[in-house]
Amino acid sequence: MHGSPPAPEGVHADESAPISRIVNQVAGQFPGARITLGEMAEAFGDRAFGLLILLLCLPSLLPGMASVFGIPMLILGVQMGMGRRVPKLPRFIARQSIKREDLLRLASASSTWLGKVERFVKPRPGFFTGPTGDKIVGWLTVYCAAMLILPGPGTNGPPAFGNIVMALGVVEADSRVVGIGAALTLAGCLFATAVIGALVWVGIKALGWVF
Repeated sequence: MHGSPPAPEGVHADESAPISRIVNQVAGQFPGARITLGEMAEAFGDRAFGLLILLLCLPSLLPGMASVFGIPMLILGVQMGMGRRVPKLPRFIARQSIKREDLLRLASASSTWLGKVERFVKPRPGFFTGPTGDKIVGWLTVYCAAMLILPGPGTNGPPAFGNIVMALGVVEADSRVVGIGAALTLAGCLFATAVIGALVWVGIKALGWVF
């Protein structure tokens, strides 16, 4: 992604910095109790789409957190799917915030896993790092966000995991990793759709038995 405003002074969001380090740098830049999505979007500069999607996905792996971040993810996905180069968050979304301590906890808890994954991620231009690839990532993120918003037992983890891998690839401009993440996201979303569909079918049958 190009053409976004520069990162705030003190945030060195260079292309080689591991994501966990960037998260800690951004948290350090904003010492308040909470950090807004708008502040993070500005801080992440030309990596904003990938990093915001990544950050919004990470809490989705925790019980009860997915629906909170699903709507911002959906909006980001639509913008990316429509070909925007940098995110433009609506004011009511930009004002949403995450506790600074929760952001640091997520970075700390995921730093080992991210470090292992990032060793295999490197810039690899290809189909998924081009405009069409960005649009595919965007619409898959919309699908994932919809699955995170809708309630369903065990339906958050698989789509979120795939989207995290996909976002990592976007951040590092790695077409291969984006492609792998896209396949994982689609598989996870289809699984979640099947589970939710089965629950709806059971609910309709149950209502038929009652009435």
